[in-house]
Amino acid sequence: MLIFNHFPLPLPSEKLRIMNAVNFVHEQLTTIPTVPTFKAGDNVTVNYKIVEGTKERIQSFKGDVIKRQGVGATASFTVRKISDGVGVERLFPVFSPNIDSITVNKVGRVRRAKLFFLRERSGKSARIKEKRRAVAKKD
Repeated sequence: MLIFNHFPLPLPSEKLRIMNAVNFVHEQLTTIPTVPTFKAGDNVTVNYKIVEGTKERIQSFKGDVIKRQGVGATASFTVRKISDGVGVERLFPVFSPNIDSITVNKVGRVRRAKLFFLRERSGKSARIKEKRRAVAKKD
């Protein structure tokens, strides 16, 4: 029994050429911002844009990263800070167009990827030790 295709399939080389063209256009249209490397336990400042009516301003959120999750375009991280004795957590998408900049203030020394235990702690027990870095000696 013979089966006839009414629509011939494109050649593999032509299919790859079309896919490469689509990827090229996608890369040109989407700009991926450079994000510093940080992990859970680091103290970061996230400057993000807030739109109020027609005005736009930048507000900073400084705190400790308690988790990073996801990969690629869906990656996000949670920052926790204490404001007037109340713990405040905010979740940020890593590649959000509303994030102006991320700066790493301190690199923390932790042994976990998710620091949810900090939610129950307060005062000195909620502190994260800073990772000591080697500094070149000046003569």
